[in-house]
Amino acid sequence: MISKKYAFVGTGGRAEFFYGEITRNYRETAEIVGFCDVNAARMAYANTLLVEKYGYHEVPVYKAHEFDRMIAETQPDAVIVTSIDRTHHRYIIRAMELGCDVISEKPMTTDVEKCQEILEAIERTGQKLRVTFNYRYAPHNTKIRELLMEGTIGEVLSVNFEWLLNTQHGADYFRRWHRDKRNSGGLLVHKSTHHFDLMNFWLDSKPDTVFAMGDLRFYGRENAENRGVTEFYQRVHGSAAAQNDPFALHLKDNEQLKRMYLDTEQEDGYLRDQSVFGDNISIEDTMGVMVKYKNKTIMNYSLNAYLPWEGFNVVFNGTKGRLEVKVVEQSYVNAGGGKELEGAVKDKQITVYPQFAAPYEVEIEEGIGGHGGGDPVMLRDIFERPAEDRFRRAASHMDGAWSIMTGIAANRSMATGLPVKVDQLIQL
Repeated sequence: MISKKYAFVGTGGRAEFFYGEITRNYRETAEIVGFCDVNAARMAYANTLLVEKYGYHEVPVYKAHEFDRMIAETQPDAVIVTSIDRTHHRYIIRAMELGCDVISEKPMTTDVEKCQEILEAIERTGQKLRVTFNYRYAPHNTKIRELLMEGTIGEVLSVNFEWLLNTQHGADYFRRWHRDKRNSGGLLVHKSTHHFDLMNFWLDSKPDTVFAMGDLRFYGRENAENRGVTEFYQRVHGSAAAQNDPFALHLKDNEQLKRMYLDTEQEDGYLRDQSVFGDNISIEDTMGVMVKYKNKTIMNYSLNAYLPWEGFNVVFNGTKGRLEVKVVEQSYVNAGGGKELEGAVKDKQITVYPQFAAPYEVEIEEGIGGHGGGDPVMLRDIFERPAEDRFRRAASHMDGAWSIMTGIAANRSMATGLPVKVDQLIQL
């Protein structure tokens, strides 16, 4: 079997998800040839993990400005982009210009201009871009797709979709680089790209018109002050005020987080343990979005990032009945534990309510691994290239573009107070 060579840009928590899988299960078909990052100390730790945790060998490392040299010297077939969101487009485009295919972590990018640049680069170079939507592969999400494809509730007319982020995982976005909207596009782009992609996937349609409202209501200093909090701190490490804060992330108490972030922060000044009740948070934590799709389905969507449990409720109303889904996910902190715990499912239920018959529960295959069992299936799809998939779960650059356009249009709507037609933002 032909082996493919992969180079990485960004060596934080998400990169290990991919290089750990290659070293565990795909050594015969995949080879890691280089790491690129702004932080040399973090690349050194990634190499330590390769050797000590995965029994692999060290790979050459390159600082961010040496990206072109990495491609020239290591000659990868594909570049895996796991840097911060606002830099995705830069590495995607340059990798393709240098003759590489690209696998990008979601979201593909954060705004219309960067999305357009990526699409033009694909057209210009002929290279392939794949976006990693692992939620598509979770057995319960695939089952929803199957039920709707088979017309179980007829034509879907409306959807209510509620996603809950809890006070561990949801809070984590407000400690990290994501809290600056310039870096992440806000949660309606960074996080909801998963959910909007699922809706495109489930409905087999695309967003047409988007209207949204949202605000920072729970996190941030002003909100905490309004609730009577009087003690504040900038970051957890070294702060006495953080000791009794249930929202504090103590890096020194988690060996992985300590070595990946606390021990490397002197290189680039990135603080992984900022207070979620600090200043300079420009993303929303409370969001509501209404979407009309090209097939005329209407969706009401909400995302809240401070709730007691993690997971989602989604309800599809159709011409022949109603489909109700509840999924409870395991709580986690990015890079703070085993990858199999990220988005792992604790409980799930799918119920069909036919119009003129008794309701019934749908049997769901048990998935193993992170994101409801979707992670290992997606990784196998990427690194093994299996046979034809009738559900068409592999996500192309067009899927990546459509998934972010709902969130980008929602951001535009929140800023203007007006509904936004996606086709007026970009022609896909």
